[in-house]
Amino acid sequence: MSPTTWYAARAAGIVAYLLLSGSVVLGASMSSKGRLAWPRFAVEEAHRYVALLTGAFIALHGGSLLLDRVVPYSLVQVTVPFTSSFRPLEVGLGVVAADLLAAVAITNALRARLPYAFWRRVHYATILVWLGATVHAVSSGTDRHDLWFLVIVGMAVGLVALAFANRLGRVVSGETTARAAA
Repeated sequence: MSPTTWYAARAAGIVAYLLLSGSVVLGASMSSKGRLAWPRFAVEEAHRYVALLTGAFIALHGGSLLLDRVVPYSLVQVTVPFTSSFRPLEVGLGVVAADLLAAVAITNALRARLPYAFWRRVHYATILVWLGATVHAVSSGTDRHDLWFLVIVGMAVGLVALAFANRLGRVVSGETTARAAA
């Protein structure tokens, strides 16, 4: 594998993870029903755009890995979980995350035709996508021991945790307020 292809695979994976984290933060912010800093339509469009970019960078990550000759991957190994000969569990979690994200994307494309409750339940799988991608990133990548990489992942984890804490805090306080009013 040429160094250019290897750097492309690494960079695409890192960028995909950061975009996924950003999309999760935006999604959690929208679902909190709280006041947003931007108009809701702008946050929705940013969320949609970041999610599409995430998919593009995941495809670039997997496609670049297909060109690797040091650790050769087949199309099956980058699309079917746990079939990789290299770190099958860790790589498999990344493949599961990508496959789940594809399922979420398909339901988003069909959103107008699907019952809202079904779409929303499938959309919740995005947190599993993010968790799988996080484990994949810190357990299978060549940068997993580098401080700069661990700081980036730590910041992404912190932001996602804050977004969900905010969402859960609003839900709890909303329920408390509703009970107090009753």
